[in-house]
Amino acid sequence: MQAALLGRKIGMTHVYDEAGTLQPVTVVQAGPCQVTQLKTAESDGYNAVQVGFEPIRSQRATQPIIGHAARAKTRPARVYREVRTVQAPDVELGSELTVEVFREVQWVDVVGTSKGKGYAGVMKRYHFGGMGASHGTERMHRHGGSIASHGNERGGSGGPKKGKRMPGRMGGDRVTSRNHRLVAVDVENGLLLIRGALPGANGGLLMVRTSKTKKIAKAKA
Repeated sequence: MQAALLGRKIGMTHVYDEAGTLQPVTVVQAGPCQVTQLKTAESDGYNAVQVGFEPIRSQRATQPIIGHAARAKTRPARVYREVRTVQAPDVELGSELTVEVFREVQWVDVVGTSKGKGYAGVMKRYHFGGMGASHGTERMHRHGGSIASHGNERGGSGGPKKGKRMPGRMGGDRVTSRNHRLVAVDVENGLLLIRGALPGANGGLLMVRTSKTKKIAKAKA
């Protein structure tokens, strides 16, 4: 299977590479994760590995989760995720995955939940330019403009077209940040040092997996 782990975002720092160049990195406390279920094309219609992260006491888990974990001979977990695979899974049920799986990986994708920003207008949410502040403009400087039903982007019912950029809830969405260089793997402490900023707040849940488009990623100095 492709290397993939669940973890918690610790925060950002910087390290120096072998050439003495400063590298801004995000530290992720990744794993260990337990393999809780194996899915194959014959039994489930697709190939996947389900992993559990952050074991919890049985008193804090539901009976279905307790039974599910018992079949894999693991403890109930706080978070479960699936990792799709092309071939049938080649790991054992109940085995433990650590940052060791990333030893030979250079590029990773990171999936997380972006920070919630609350209700926001179009200038903050979509970077609209706003209207001019010259003489005659009255309380329209940060408005998004007309969305009349007779506009060019109207929907089939005469209302605004679906996806029309308007004020609304900003952030708090699932985000996949692609093609990050994996700078270092600290096996002893279970840490991954990933170049650049990653989605979400410190302490947020992240999934780190082998990049699916690493062939088009360009190395940065």
